Amino acid sequence: QVQLVESGGSSVQAGGSLRLSCAASRLTVSLYCMGWFRQPPGKEREEVATINSGGAKLYANSVKDRFTISRDSIKNTLYLQMNSLTPEDTAMYYCAAKSSNMCGLGTYNYWGQGTQVTVSS
Repeated sequence: QVQLVESGGSSVQAGGSLRLSCAASRLTVSLYCMGWFRQPPGKEREEVATINSGGAKLYANSVKDRFTISRDSIKNTLYLQMNSLTPEDTAMYYCAAKSSNMCGLGTYNYWGQGTQVTVSS
């Protein structure tokens, strides 16, 4: 079965950087729409960034110019580089995959277990 395993979450101070990883099994990250989501404490889950099979990327306005989504086809891993972190970025971060190569179609079928990011001021 498909597995997505996130790692890289940590506690950092505001202004710091982190890189999250999402290692995929039984799913080729370069062939499908992949996304990063986050859920702050007591709030709804929100989409942070997506990348489709063609490499087109989309970002939430709140992270644009600070976060970068990327993938490594050889390692079959999705990444989220997060710079200039603020306390508002504190959340559980999840990676997810759709059974579609286009991010505008369908729903996310596969989810990882999440990795916690905590940013202190």
